[in-house]
Amino acid sequence: MKSLAAPFDAQAVAGRSAFALTRGLFFASGFAALLYQIAWQRVLFGWYGVDLDSVSAIVAIFMLGLGAGAIVGGWLADRFASRRILLFALIELTIGAFGVFSLDIIDGVGALFPAESIPRLVVLTFIVFAVPTCAMGATLPVLVTELVERTQNVGLSTGTLYFVNTLGAASGALAAGHVLLPLGGLDGLVAVAAMLNLLVAGIAYAAFRRGT
Repeated sequence: MKSLAAPFDAQAVAGRSAFALTRGLFFASGFAALLYQIAWQRVLFGWYGVDLDSVSAIVAIFMLGLGAGAIVGGWLADRFASRRILLFALIELTIGAFGVFSLDIIDGVGALFPAESIPRLVVLTFIVFAVPTCAMGATLPVLVTELVERTQNVGLSTGTLYFVNTLGAASGALAAGHVLLPLGGLDGLVAVAAMLNLLVAGIAYAAFRRGT
């Protein structure tokens, strides 16, 4: 008597597993990114002062870094097609490593360049945050490209990852304001973000090793 069970599709199972893993990692990545943005923006108020111009400059610099990182991430995803998960792990490791020392870096650079004009501060801010913001921007194209290759569904992969990352960012903003800042201040906020980045990097690296 023939079995009525559906045939085992290893590729489909692998695609679903990759989908679940990348959603979890990208949620945590988005969560950490908003913790950094909140912490760094508060510290940068010491450079700019607290007004609309300073907020606009800081947000514009972050957006510029994210956009540039997305372009670089797309190129890297094509260049290292067989190592995208490892690449994602290295990017998260880079963000986490910068995050650990970020507050000291901001304070140190600010002490070296006191009372600068706004245009010079904008350039200085971009130089300081070029690496971490570009790294944050590179994560989406790297993971989307990998997931599209595994699932063969561009719309689902892109839309889901963008949604999950945005949800993680919103959750990070909520947690920062109501839990993390009251409990640990800016140091605690950055410490949690860096820990998440390093955890994501470790899990992604383990997944890459298992896949190879």
